Amino acid sequence: MIPKELAIIAAKALDEKKGREISAIQVTEQTTLADYFVIATGSSNTQINALSGAVEKAMKEQAGEDPLRREGYREGTWVLLDYGCVVVHIFSEEAREFYALERLWHDGTPLDLSGVLTRD
Repeated sequence: MIPKELAIIAAKALDEKKGREISAIQVTEQTTLADYFVIATGSSNTQINALSGAVEKAMKEQAGEDPLRREGYREGTWVLLDYGCVVVHIFSEEAREFYALERLWHDGTPLDLSGVLTRD
């Protein structure tokens, strides 16, 4: 699968579990860290963990992908799932405001998720 398809799988999984403010940014031209960042907000530590579980399940079932790295799961305020070409960030509201990844990566190209997400 191409990175864009993986980013869409992650965004759909976040949407299905009621993640908020879901966005995806293509950062291919800005960094070698990944091709896409997928970002979402969870309303509680429990929901953040459920969102990360939903992404892991969808990526495994639909693309045969396991994360290369998983960070922050225990803290529950920011979970990072690294799939190499796609990095998924799931934040608490406060952490998302603090780290402001959309502002930091504003030179990236937003991925249009309007036909993908059922919410937002």
